[in-house]
Parts: sequence; C-alpha cells; structure tokens
Amino acid sequence: MATTSVAQVAGSASDREEHAMASLHCQHRSYTITADVVEHPGIPTPWAGGCHITDPEGHTSKRIALPVRFAFLADLENAQRASIAHGKWLVDQRLDRGKALF
Repeated sequence: MATTSVAQVAGSASDREEHAMASLHCQHRSYTITADVVEHPGIPTPWAGGCHITDPEGHTSKRIALPVRFAFLADLENAQRASIAHGKWLVDQRLDRGKALF
C-alpha cells in the first residue's frame, strides 16, 4: 500500500509551498515517487506537475512532466497529487507491461 507524506514547516506561505513541493512523495511497489511541481507565476494555471521516480536499486529518473494536456493546474495540492498519481501509473506500466521508465 502506498503512503504519502508532506512535511509541515513553520514560516511564510511561500516557504511552506517550496518545502511541500520538494517533500511530497510515496512508495509504490518498491519504487519511490517524488512530486516535482514548478510554479509559473502570472498564468491562470501556474503549477506544472511532474515527478521523479527512484527504482529499488537507487536509480532516479529525470523530471517526468505530466502529459501536456494535464500539465498545468491552478492549485499546488492538486498538481502534487496528479504528479504522484502519474508516477504510480508509470511504475505500473513499467512493472506490468515492461515499458521503459528511464
């Protein structure tokens, strides 16, 4: 079963958001998925979702962005959740269908 955690930090809202962006992660089928959400201020949907995946041997992928149609979201939390969900789907594709991950 996958677990997800976000560390809580004191300070300004931007400090909490920056820390949360770096710390949302989960374990899924022995792989670690870490959300990597990038802010693009000034647009209606400023949060670009993506993730890094680390396999059981310790190899970590480059940043894998969400598909273009779903890449930008208006809310940080939704972008993080979508990023983790996409990472889980990619791990499932790798393990169940043999698709390349790295």
